[in-house]
This record gives sequence, C-alpha cells and structure tokens, in this order.
Amino acid sequence: MSQQPASSNHQSPITNHGSKDIVLAFSGGLDTSFCVPYLQEQGWNVHTVFADTGGVDAEERRFIEDRAAELGVASHVTIDGGPAIWDGFVKPFVWAGEGYQGQYPLLVSDRYLIVDAALARANDLGTKAIAHGCTGMGNDQVRFDLAVKASGDYRIVAPIREIQKEHTQTRAYEQQYLEQRGFGVRAKQKAYTINENLLGLTMSGGEIDHWQAPGEGARGWCASREQWPAEALRVTLRFVRGEAVALDGQAMPGAQLLAQLNALFAKYGVGRGLYTGDTTIGLKGRIVYEAPGLTALLVAHRALEEAVLTKQQNRFKPDVARKWVELVYEGFFHDPLKTDLEAFLSSSQQTVNGEVVLETRGGRVDAVAVDSPHILNAKGATYAQSADWGVEEAEGFIKLFGMSSTLWAEINKNGS
Repeated sequence: MSQQPASSNHQSPITNHGSKDIVLAFSGGLDTSFCVPYLQEQGWNVHTVFADTGGVDAEERRFIEDRAAELGVASHVTIDGGPAIWDGFVKPFVWAGEGYQGQYPLLVSDRYLIVDAALARANDLGTKAIAHGCTGMGNDQVRFDLAVKASGDYRIVAPIREIQKEHTQTRAYEQQYLEQRGFGVRAKQKAYTINENLLGLTMSGGEIDHWQAPGEGARGWCASREQWPAEALRVTLRFVRGEAVALDGQAMPGAQLLAQLNALFAKYGVGRGLYTGDTTIGLKGRIVYEAPGLTALLVAHRALEEAVLTKQQNRFKPDVARKWVELVYEGFFHDPLKTDLEAFLSSSQQTVNGEVVLETRGGRVDAVAVDSPHILNAKGATYAQSADWGVEEAEGFIKLFGMSSTLWAEINKNGS
C-alpha cells in the first residue's frame, strides 16, 4: 500500500453533515478526476483510493498516484486488489461455472472489491461519506450503491449523476470544468470504452453499440488468428476442493495463477466473445469481451466436476449457479441469499480434487486429460464397451425406466 498526502487546492468549504472527509473510488480517468475538484468545491476533504485489480501496469499506476497529487487530494492510497478479487469472486465464480445469461463471465465484478477498499479507508478516517464516478445510465452505479448500502449507514455522493441532471454532454462538460481550473485532460481519444482488470477486458462504443461487426481496433489482449502460434499449447492445472492451486506443477497464489493463464491463452485468442445481454436497468448491453484465463479455468474445472460429481449434483448445480451469477451481476453481492448459495457451492467442491490437462491450438480450449482419485468409475463397466450386469438386468431396467411413456403410447395409440 502506498500513501501520498497532499494539500487541497480549493478552499471554499461548505458545511456538511458530520465529518468533512470523503473517500472517492479513484481511477485517474476523466470521470473520477472531475469528481475531485467538484467535491472540494462543495467543502469536502477528498481522500482517493485506487484498488489495483490487475488492469494497469506500473507506469499507469504511477500516473494515477501522480494525478491524485496533482488534483490536490487530502490523501491517496493504492491497494493491491489481486488477492481479494481471487478469494471474493474468482473462487465462487469458478465453483458456479456459469456465465451471465450463459455467456458473460462477469468481468466487472472487481467493482465490489473497489467498494470494500473505499469503505476500509473511510473507516480508517472515521467518515461515513463515500463517492464514486459512476454515471446514471449504467450498471456500475447499482453495484456501487447497493454494495455500500449493504455495508452500513454511509452517505453516497455521485457527482457524475448530479451533473447529468443539467448537462447532456457530460464528458465535454467534465473536460471543460477541469481545464478551467488548470488541470490537463489526457489527449488520447479512444473509439471504445475499455474496462480492464485481472478478470479480463470489455470493450463497448463505436460500431459495437450500433449492432455492427467490431472493427480491428476492438481488440485487447487476445491475438488475432494470423498471430496464433503454430504449435499447440498444453498446460496442467491442479485443483484442491475446486480451487486451482498450481500451474504445470508449480504452486502459486490464485491471482498470480490467473495472470499467467491470461498471458498464455491470450496469445491463442482464447476467451474472446461478442455478447448482448439484459442489463440491470433494463437496456440491452452489447460488448466485446476477452477473458482468456477465466475461460481456461472454467473449462478445466467443469471437466473435473463432470468426472467426480454425481449425476444429480451435475444436474442441479447449474440452477444454483445461475442464481448466484444473477445476484452478482445485478448488485446483490452482499445479499444473504448469495452467501447461502455459496455454502452449497462450497459443499459441492469437497471431491473436486485432481489435475486437468488443457490444450489449445487457437480460439478454443479443451480439457484433454483428467486425473483424480474421485472419478466415479465403475470397476467392471465402461460406457458402450463392457458391463458388469446381465442382459436381463438391462432389459428390466429399460422396461421400468420407460414405463410411463410406454403406457401412454399403448393407451393413446389410436388417438383416443
């Protein structure tokens, strides 16, 4: 954790209820940069928190810390969010094994860990005021607000939502506001809105929003087909109680393991998709997403589960998983039902132990080998090859198993 105290540039205090300290979840981008002087001019002492959830390099991390100091915040802290995002999201998500609406791997779930970091800082400062830079049109505002509300009696301040009441061209207004106060705005202009963290990367904007094919610029980590290596990639993952604990025989922390999987499988274009989903606020959301590491984890974990869980477990578990995913997507990260569902998911993982070999030649990844002491093998039987029961037993089973359908066909064969 790094901390940089800085003096406030703007001294125009307005009376606030209780403490004048407020904690702002800060990324150094246009929205959260705007929030600093905006809040200062309302009388707040602004303390910024950047939760590094794996989406920036060292240079960008330094930029964010320098940006906070330039804006004159009362203090700035940077938190390593990798361990929290693994334990708080990746583990139960892989246990669940389902994407939102069967596809999207919830790549913005780091928002909840960002809230946790901001709340921890607020508690350290003895304030109940929390601010964020979410707009009034997207899902993140729901996730931030509900996560804060579930954690205690905090006051939420959302400057971007406030200015949207009066300004339709919000980003242009924010840029002008900062420049008028002597703060530069990054010159780089992007055709796409990009969110990036340890979990993966999402892109929206441009032709994606207009239901057209994504352009060549809409690409992040995942290599295009012509860049895929000629040789196949094989890796081995070891799981203990459903958690990946080692890569190619080397034990390592989960966040580090996921980062390595991202690097390995992105070269082969694994985990890239184009997704349209029903957002929390009711609009259709269309994005390009890239999640090479998570995709590899999900494929390996599912292959192991299929081999060691009972038929009834494998049938029922997706129902629990879908509900867990919906809760996380829609902002109910701290709802008691999510905790209840995770208790079931955790229980289901007791025998999910073993190793899985993954292989990719590009675009997709397959689990090509599974090894576990818990594979539900019948010693004297192999599917479609050999059996340790007789013909009469097989015929009797078929007769009883299909009794209801057979009776219906016999009784209604004449259409009566």
